[in-house]
Amino acid sequence: MTRSFLPTEIPTETVDRLLDRARRAPSAGNTASVEFLVLDTDDDVAAYWSTTLTDERREVFPWPGLLDAPVLVVPWVDPDAYVQRYGEPDKAHTGLGESVDAWPVPYWFVDGGAAVMALLLGAESEGLGALLFGLFGHEDAVRTRFGVPSGRRAVGVVALGHRAPDRPSASAGRLRRSLDELVHRGRW
Repeated sequence: MTRSFLPTEIPTETVDRLLDRARRAPSAGNTASVEFLVLDTDDDVAAYWSTTLTDERREVFPWPGLLDAPVLVVPWVDPDAYVQRYGEPDKAHTGLGESVDAWPVPYWFVDGGAAVMALLLGAESEGLGALLFGLFGHEDAVRTRFGVPSGRRAVGVVALGHRAPDRPSASAGRLRRSLDELVHRGRW
């Protein structure tokens, strides 16, 4: 994950190519409800940060280079689209078309996560840096500021840009569990 960016512009064609890959991520029932709010102008990126980061917080923000990312992508999912899709004749037998509460796993977030991963991997293949970060209580403010329809849920925010020199986060030093600890063949 890149937490410090150069303010170098990313061509629109590159961003569109990345989003085209991301929209092809797996989607339960081919619901395809992931949509992308792309903030790729100086004004829109600044509006995002002014909506989510107070002046006081900005003064002590540990990742000031993150604010230089020239592109922010906010993937949004529509839980009601899944209910509608699973109410259609070929999926009605699942019972998932009854309501959002009928879903034991909220697949809109699973599919949104798959789209984000495709976006992150695509950015890497383009030689760009990327960072997925959360909205942390700012979802409604971002929805209002950028006119996102009600009912949509944000998956997070993906910052895109060219990498600048950076320091790793404190959590980067945490060791990953070994493969032997994570893989259970045949049984747990």
